[in-house]
Formats: sequence, C-alpha cells, structure tokens
Amino acid sequence: MVWRELWAAYWKRIIGAAAGLLLGIIYLISGFWDMLIVGFLVAIGYWIGKHKESSDGPLLPWQKLWDSLRDRFRPYR
Repeated sequence: MVWRELWAAYWKRIIGAAAGLLLGIIYLISGFWDMLIVGFLVAIGYWIGKHKESSDGPLLPWQKLWDSLRDRFRPYR
C-alpha cells in the first residue's frame, strides 16, 4: 500500500531517478561518448514522437523542400 501511495505522489521523480540510474549504468559500461550518442538518439526519438502526436502532416515536408531546392538552383539551368 505504501508503494502505491509513493507512486501516486512522486511518479515523475521516480521515473527521472530511474532514467538517471539507467544512463549512469550505460556510462559505466560503454563510456561517455557512447552515452552521449545514446542520449542524442533518444532525443531524436522523442522529437519525432512529439511531432507525430501534435500534427497529422508528414515529418519532413518533402514537397516544400523540393520546391525550395528547385527554385534555388533554377538560375543555373
């Protein structure tokens, strides 16, 4: 019963502490630079997930990118 009360009151802190512990273990096993790469990949995954939740459009607007590249290099034709 005590664990459920602690989880209900402090679940964000518990998740943060668990994430810190996991990153600390990764640091001890693989090293600092590898941990930074893992953190970077997690951040990219978070960004993609957040973007997909908040909008229905594509992740990268391919048509808009294609049009801007085509207009930029049009004078060289």
